[in-house]
Amino acid sequence: KRIESFERVNTFRGIGNVPLAVEAEAIAAGWPPWLVRVAGEAIRGWIPRKAESFEKHDKIGQGTYSNVYKGRDLVSNTFVALKKVHFDNKDPESVKFMAREIVILRRLDHPNIIKLEGLITSKNSSSLYLVFEYMEHDLTGLASLPGIKFTEPQVKCYMQQLLSGLDYCHNHGVLHRDIKGSNLLINNEGILKISDFGLATYFDCQQKVTLTSRVVTLWYRPPELLLGSINYGVAVDLWSSGCILGELYTGKPIMTGRNEVEQLHNIFKLCGSPTQDYWRKSKLTYAPGFKFYRRRIAEAFKDLPSVAVSLMETLLAIDPSDRGTASAALNSELFKTKPLACDPSSLPKYPPSKEIDAKSREEEAR
Repeated sequence: KRIESFERVNTFRGIGNVPLAVEAEAIAAGWPPWLVRVAGEAIRGWIPRKAESFEKHDKIGQGTYSNVYKGRDLVSNTFVALKKVHFDNKDPESVKFMAREIVILRRLDHPNIIKLEGLITSKNSSSLYLVFEYMEHDLTGLASLPGIKFTEPQVKCYMQQLLSGLDYCHNHGVLHRDIKGSNLLINNEGILKISDFGLATYFDCQQKVTLTSRVVTLWYRPPELLLGSINYGVAVDLWSSGCILGELYTGKPIMTGRNEVEQLHNIFKLCGSPTQDYWRKSKLTYAPGFKFYRRRIAEAFKDLPSVAVSLMETLLAIDPSDRGTASAALNSELFKTKPLACDPSSLPKYPPSKEIDAKSREEEAR
């Protein structure tokens, strides 16, 4: 199951049935009936694009639930990214899971969030492509380019954009739940955009909603999710951002466990073991197999600027309630201390590089 049974997709805003008249209108416009009947609200007001108005080029990304290709829109003569989502169009839950990403993306409008430009399908089609603006790079691909070391103004510029996008998401009730380098896209103008909202969900900080803990890529997953928490909020994205901050400065992921147990060990070794007070407050199952570790972020990153270490200390707090907010992070001393974040337009121009290119280079080097 791609989503655990207690996190039912049909509880999310904007996914579900539409009036019969609207349903008939959507099918007449060219939408496939299996999509209209289950998730008509996700496509309401849009017209499907035709596959023949696009060229599909090389694969530029791959995930658990999708493949992404570089493409060309033959109408506008511009490059686009075409995301083919894997789902079973005969399974309503699978369709709703896929449609949730569309609903969320349509409601978000921010310079640091990827823009959904349209959908490619037809009345008789069993598949669907999401059409996005094309971005030349992702952070993982850029960081892996031989000889690349980000400058401090560059790190601050990227981090500021990431936190601005997250602040907007969180203020609009959206958790991303998969912040990592390959989901942070960068164009040749230096603009960073958060992408891949396939695991994103709505949340309400005033109301406790049961969510799945099986989200966020392992190296960027916070300890509460590794311990099975099903009540959480913006702190999960902030933890991932703390991992990204460390990665931007050091040039490599900072905690690289091979499995969940090893990742928890790595977290506790760097960030310290949870206190007894944390176990009591969190109501999570105590993990007696882990010995006590003291916190050593300042020691491990002693060569980094103190203002960067200070923000890492906050974002990588074991207790989620100590991580603050994206807005507070944007107001931290990191962004007030010289050298300041540079303007995105002043950033160096790089050859196109994505995570998939980095993996190809690794394979060739073996």
